[in-house]
Parts: sequence; C-alpha cells; structure tokens
Amino acid sequence: MESRRLIVRVARSVVADVTPLRVSPAYRRLWFGLGVNNIGQQMTAVAVAVQVFRITGSSFAVGLVGGVSLVPLIVFGLYGGAVADVMDRKILMFWTSLGLALLSAGLFVQSALGVRSVWLLYLIVALQSGLAAVNNPARSAAIPRLVGIDLLPAANALQQVTFNLGFTAGPLLAGALIALVNLDAAYLLDFLSFGAALYAVFRLPAMPPVGGTPGQRAGFASVLEGLRFLRGRQAVLMTFLIDIDAMVFGMPRALFPAAAGLFYAGGAGTVGLLSAAPAFGAMVGATLSGGLTRVRRQGLAVIAAVLVWGLAIAGFGLTSVLWLGVLLLAIAGAADMVSSVFRTTILQTATPDALRGRLQGVFLVVVGGGPRLGDVESGSVASLTNERISIVSGGILCVLGAALLALLYPSFARYRSDTPPPPELPLIME
Repeated sequence: MESRRLIVRVARSVVADVTPLRVSPAYRRLWFGLGVNNIGQQMTAVAVAVQVFRITGSSFAVGLVGGVSLVPLIVFGLYGGAVADVMDRKILMFWTSLGLALLSAGLFVQSALGVRSVWLLYLIVALQSGLAAVNNPARSAAIPRLVGIDLLPAANALQQVTFNLGFTAGPLLAGALIALVNLDAAYLLDFLSFGAALYAVFRLPAMPPVGGTPGQRAGFASVLEGLRFLRGRQAVLMTFLIDIDAMVFGMPRALFPAAAGLFYAGGAGTVGLLSAAPAFGAMVGATLSGGLTRVRRQGLAVIAAVLVWGLAIAGFGLTSVLWLGVLLLAIAGAADMVSSVFRTTILQTATPDALRGRLQGVFLVVVGGGPRLGDVESGSVASLTNERISIVSGGILCVLGAALLALLYPSFARYRSDTPPPPELPLIME
C-alpha cells in the first residue's frame, strides 16, 4: 500500500498537472477543441507547401508562403490584441474561428476543382494569418479568467502538450494523407477539425471587457497604451526580449535541409526527422511537466531554459551523428517549452485583464516573427561562412545574449510567482 502511494505521489510530481482540466469545464472544452484544430491547421501548412511546390517547382515560392503571412501577423497581432481588450473575447474568438473555417473550406474547394493559382494560395494564407493574429491574443487573454492565476503554469503547460502534438502529428498525418489519398483529404480534415474548435468557443461564457478607459476603442492609441505599459516593467519586457534572443540567434530550422545532407548524408526523411525533433521534445517535456507548477523563481527558470536551448543548438551544429543531433534538438525543444510556459505565465500574471489582449498581441508578434527573423539570420550567416558555423555561432550568441539580458535586467532573475498580481476578476467556472 505504501509503495503504491509512493508511486502515485511520484507520478503526480512528474506528469503534467491536469487540475485545470478537472476544475474548469470551459477550459477543458477549449483545450480539447483547439488541440484537435491545431493538428488540422498543421496539416494544412504542409499541404499548402506541397501544393505551391507542385504548381511552381520552386523552393523560393514555397518560402514566400511564410513571407506573405508575416505582415498580417504583425499588423493584426498588434491590432487584434487591442480589439480583444474592448469587446467580448468569446464573440471575437467565435467569429475569427468561423472565418478561419471558411478559409479552410476555400482551400479544399480550390484543390478539389484543380485550380492551379499560387496567388490564390498566397491570398488565403495571408487572410488566415490575419484572422489567427486576432484570434490568438483573445484566446490567451481569456485563459486566466477560466483557470485563475494559481493554475496558469499548469494550464500553459497543457497548452504546450496540444500545441506540440499538432506540430508533430499534423505534418506526419498530412504527409500520409497526401501520399495515400490526395491534397483534398488533408484540406478536408482541417476543415472538419474546426467543428471541435467552434463548439468549444460557442460553449464559453461571455467575457465582456472590464477595466480600461470607459468608451475606449481599438486603434493606434490603444496599441500605444499597451506598449507604454512595458516601460518600467522589467519582468514583462524580458519575456519578449529573451525570446527574440533565442529565436533570432538560436533557430536553425532554415538550415535543416542543408544539414540533413551535409551533416548526416540524408535526404527528405532526415529533414523531416530534424524538423519534428524540437516539437517532439517539447511535447514530451510538457507531458512530464508536473514539477513546473512548484517553480517559484519563474524568471530564473526562463533564463536557465534559454541557456539550455542555446547550448543544445550549438551542440547540434557540432555533431555528425544523427541520433545525437536529433536528441539535442529534442532537448532544445523541451527547454523552449519550459521557457514558453513561464514567459506566458509571467505575462498573464503581471498584466491586468484590461491590457492582456494588447500584450498578448505583442507576444504573438514576437513569437511568430522571431523564428522568421531567425531564418534570415541563419541563412545569411551560412551563405557567408557555412551551415555548421552558422548553427554553432547562433547557439553561442543566444547564450551570450541571454547572459547579457540577465545582467541588464537583474530583477527578472528574482521574479517570483508569488509576486502580488494585478487585481483579478472572479473565475468563470462554467
């Protein structure tokens, strides 16, 4: 009996804390619905890349898929966060999710009809990016009102489980469907997955805006108010700066195709393995994240996680052994998961509800734009030197950058989860 209790206690301390799923039915539905939908969206990301390449035969044209999504991400990420602070977040999430579902249906229809227009695909991808940039800040800003401040680390770790499951399973499932059936099947499954997301959002309670300035409207002044909030708040500002450091210098994904051949004498299968490794490591780390809920020095944990990320990336650039390279990328992914959980938690905790949408919009721009800037940085350095130097130097610069930021903003390392948060709203436990 005692041994059984010991096993249960150990398991609870290691496995992800599922308390948010147990105590909040609204969060449970949202977590499941968006998790299913994320798999579908990652399937579409692969399907669009495959279709563009089939139409053009150009890797550059495939790369432009990410380029056409960047501007809507930045513009609507900032504006969408402002909108999320002045209107009911449930309504905003529902209509943007419905719009995304219709765009997914459009991808299925154009594929089924045999339309061969790369510009139509670019247009749909840009529209998807804009709607997602409005939807995501509202969703992230809603979570504290569903689970409460104390359960935010556990809730954010659970979000990482489904997020990285989508990035792992979505591309694999898309590849299998495209090979065994056709592109239409991948697009159709993504469209159907929106049913789960729309149901989860429809069942949410109303989330009208609170606090802020009476009569406030979303606009440039509103966005500036959110940016001004960052001044003098080192903890919140550092959640952005340290992620930019990690992604710009330490993100080598643009070099995976070259690394697969140069480092490991592999082909497309090796590229897929390298691409999936960080997400797989993050998913495993999130599944075994029970201990994260007991971490109080959350700022220090972020710094440590970014240091591990940078060192693992540098190690990946030094090895020519495939299993070791995959392992190091998985370790990097797990470290990034820890950083993401605590950066999100600090941002949500240290920001009053009336400003959460705008700050989550800035967060979305940083998280989405950082890896794209990292692609440019790593590719540029590789063109001037070589892929190995680019990856190793990027990892080292990431470590040095994190250390420098820790020195410039020393209060971040001292930030604790028991720091008094802003006045909070009553929980919505429906």
